[in-house]
Amino acid sequence: MAGDLHTHTTWSDGALPAPVLPKLAARAGLAWLAISDHDTMLPVEYAYAHPTAEGVNLIPATELTAYDFERGRQVHILCYWPDQDCPELAAHCRTMAARRNAVCTQSAKELEEIYPQFKLEDARRMADEGGGVIFKSTLMRVLFEYGLADGIYQQDYKTLFGAKGGKVLHNPEYEPVDKVLAVIKAARGVAVFAHPSVYNSMELVRELAAAGRIDGVEIEHPRNTPEDKEELRRLAKEYGLVTTGGTDFHGLHAGKARPLGLCRCTDEEVLRLNELAKAKKA
Repeated sequence: MAGDLHTHTTWSDGALPAPVLPKLAARAGLAWLAISDHDTMLPVEYAYAHPTAEGVNLIPATELTAYDFERGRQVHILCYWPDQDCPELAAHCRTMAARRNAVCTQSAKELEEIYPQFKLEDARRMADEGGGVIFKSTLMRVLFEYGLADGIYQQDYKTLFGAKGGKVLHNPEYEPVDKVLAVIKAARGVAVFAHPSVYNSMELVRELAAAGRIDGVEIEHPRNTPEDKEELRRLAKEYGLVTTGGTDFHGLHAGKARPLGLCRCTDEEVLRLNELAKAKKA
């Protein structure tokens, strides 16, 4: 049966509303699903309120964004089974929501100058239908729907938001890795380092694993390299880390076709994760 423990909805930068994902998970034959939208409590609250949906077990989760200032790279850390009433986690989510809305509002105003048919109010309306936060994908979705862009993450995205020379790129300030890990600890959540290959973060993974700062590593992910997967398995065995897998599902908001359930973790891996979560709350 297994599970997909890394998915996104309209609560952050995904294309589909949350209730659709359990349906897709059930059709894919999954027993477990974690909706892990970026820096928001909404999927956590949803999973606690709906432990099962469409016959699929839901795991409370959120994907927290951090920054490795030593190496100049983003870091994503999946937080599973956090307390709903943790003030530190709630504060982190509010802060990141405000910062994202600020920079994407600036990007939207610049897009209005480039595309007269595009308006900030359209992006705000789309965001309000989800989690209330404007993401770059929100802006691209409006452009795409109006026939002003070639897709969500195609060439126009690279031109507008590319890391090097993006015409309207403005990045929010991110919190240091240590601070985000402290937030997860305060929330009594399970901290799993997400897709290390995406931001070339294996060196940081080694450091955090050796120091006992993370609880697990995400191994099965569409963008993790075979070499990194092999090392992640070794690190997990050496330091007793839980291992997870997930598609990083975004629906239409993806550069390639990646259906929910493409990357999975085993029932045994899910049970280990759940047991660790229980131990943290004992």
